[in-house]
Amino acid sequence: MVYINAIRQISAQKPLTDEWFDSPIYYNEPYIRAIDPDFKQYLAPNESRRTGKILKRALITSREACKDTVPEAIITGTGLGCIENTEIFLDSMSRYGEELLPPTQFMQSTHNTVSSLVAIDIKCNSYNITFAHKGISFECALQNAFIISNKKHNVTVLVGAHDEMTPVYFNLLKRTGYLGNTNQVFAGEAAVSMLLSTKKENSSMCRIDNIEKYYSTGRNFHLDSSDYKIDAVMTGINGTEDNDRVYYENCNRWFPGVPMLRYKHLFGESYTAPAFGVYTSAICLAKQLIPEFIKLHSKVNNTKPINSILCYNHFENKNHTFILLSTCYE
Repeated sequence: MVYINAIRQISAQKPLTDEWFDSPIYYNEPYIRAIDPDFKQYLAPNESRRTGKILKRALITSREACKDTVPEAIITGTGLGCIENTEIFLDSMSRYGEELLPPTQFMQSTHNTVSSLVAIDIKCNSYNITFAHKGISFECALQNAFIISNKKHNVTVLVGAHDEMTPVYFNLLKRTGYLGNTNQVFAGEAAVSMLLSTKKENSSMCRIDNIEKYYSTGRNFHLDSSDYKIDAVMTGINGTEDNDRVYYENCNRWFPGVPMLRYKHLFGESYTAPAFGVYTSAICLAKQLIPEFIKLHSKVNNTKPINSILCYNHFENKNHTFILLSTCYE
């Protein structure tokens, strides 16, 4: 069994806390950058100067999730990597040619910079890998951690989901129709770090029972819903008609009568937003409560124990992922 022992996030909600569960912040703007903590409280001035925002967020959430634990592996999912540093470097190249280029932005412009810097910071010299698969990057990272944890005993793994959204890239995605549409949730940023362990602790929030990925749900696709005894489905509904139709149709087909939940109206849309779906579900299981503002309808009965929540995400109706979380209380 694999337990989620700690999760820390930096997002459009108050950073590094779960206060959104009682007092969520709502937005009407199409594009919101994350609310950053006071970096001075966590990073030395020289660290802060030479690292971009996505790296600062990854360092802080990882430190807070791990505390005094040095994990056996660090696995990161990211859709865009260090896009802001990439833009700065390319802009400098465009302006100055091959002269006077800032080396820091170049060195910190690759996708695996995040995972590598976290490893150096917490002194983890073991397995380190980054998955960059757009809308299923986080699920690939989590599945890799799940497989490692099930093959070893007494192992801890740090899984991260990190993405930033720059104004330039947001405008590009808006022009393509991917983000910024009417009635769609805001474009956001993700910084989520979770510590997984095969050992149950007093701080354990929930248990990961299974993770499955499917490429297509066409005519020959079959999902045996009896394999999932669930109390609710956490969906990636974001206000886009084509995206949301897939969730409603498939949930009604596979999980009839099971309540549907949402989270992107709180944390926004990004390539690694599904990490917030797992985070939200874990908080609900730990607190044994599903707040009204994440329910899509009123079928959820909070007077009964919440035993399991299935996190369902699809990316462009091609990649479908299922993450089954259960309470770790016996």
